[in-house]
Amino acid sequence: MNRIFKVLAIESSCDDTGAAVLKGRSVCSNVVSSQTVHGEFGGVVPELASRAHVQNIVAVVDLALKQAKIRPAEIDAVAFTRGPGLLGSLLVGASFARSFASALGKPSFGIHHIKAHVLAHHIEGVHVQPPEFPYLALVVSGGHTQLLKVHDFELFEILGQTLDDAAGEAFDKTAKILGLPYPGGPLLDRLAEEGNPEAFRFAKTRTDGLNFSFSGFKTSVLYTLRPLIEKDPAFVQNHLADLCASIRKNICDSLVERTLEASAMTGLKTVALSGGVAANRLLRKELAAALEEHGARLLVPPLAYCTDNAAMIGIAAVLRLESGKTERTFADSLIKPRIPIDEPESSAQAQ
Repeated sequence: MNRIFKVLAIESSCDDTGAAVLKGRSVCSNVVSSQTVHGEFGGVVPELASRAHVQNIVAVVDLALKQAKIRPAEIDAVAFTRGPGLLGSLLVGASFARSFASALGKPSFGIHHIKAHVLAHHIEGVHVQPPEFPYLALVVSGGHTQLLKVHDFELFEILGQTLDDAAGEAFDKTAKILGLPYPGGPLLDRLAEEGNPEAFRFAKTRTDGLNFSFSGFKTSVLYTLRPLIEKDPAFVQNHLADLCASIRKNICDSLVERTLEASAMTGLKTVALSGGVAANRLLRKELAAALEEHGARLLVPPLAYCTDNAAMIGIAAVLRLESGKTERTFADSLIKPRIPIDEPESSAQAQ
């Protein structure tokens, strides 16, 4: 009989403090404390983020254990996000996890943040039929946009990625141009539901292969609106829904086109959508329809597993434990704010 591992997982890569407890591949609790202090600055302030993690992490972990009804002594291992992410934020989570595990005499090890986003699809109950290796993954978040071939739980091959800004960053920055408060991406998505996606045309940046580029698109939005605002200062407010819908359509079209190309090129018919932008309604709808038309299927996790959360860190840890691999066979206990998803774990070095 296979052993069922109990894992405490901690996520602190950016501005959300998360803790989760998993029993095998089942999530017993998944607690997230979000920081609101960054709104007035128009983006995440690293120093403030790390301080907030220090303030929140004890309460978040305590609540996760209580909701799971599991005592610390019952935990088999503690997992934490080792990168990519903000250095100060990562250090808070890693330091707490190592100390907690050491006090219990249990092992601790780091997990790659982006791999965890993808592996959230393997949490028990997320899908009736979980993806089978190999499959395609489209990761879209505020800091990452990548098309990946997932060979197994640790081997990820990059097929395409953004050459400049991530899709989530493009949403947030164009939302800022429209005067929307940070984070603007989710609000832009809601406003777009009431608008005409064909009302405005913005430039699409073409790239070679399966790569993405969104910096030229952002510039196009800015230069399109500048003369219109000069003529009518209320132009954006009077056309806000249409602008949001047109921006959303442009970004989503690029993501859908490249994903279809990747599916055709690899012959893989399962695509796992991951990351915070996976919550975007148009992306989910159009990508699912386009893949279905080509005989492929789209898998999208529940919204709670799209944004940063500790349950995804936990499932990555459980999969590793089930394979018999532990910290001793991985040089992944060290923090690395920037770490390529295709970097071999055995050669990982700290920064």
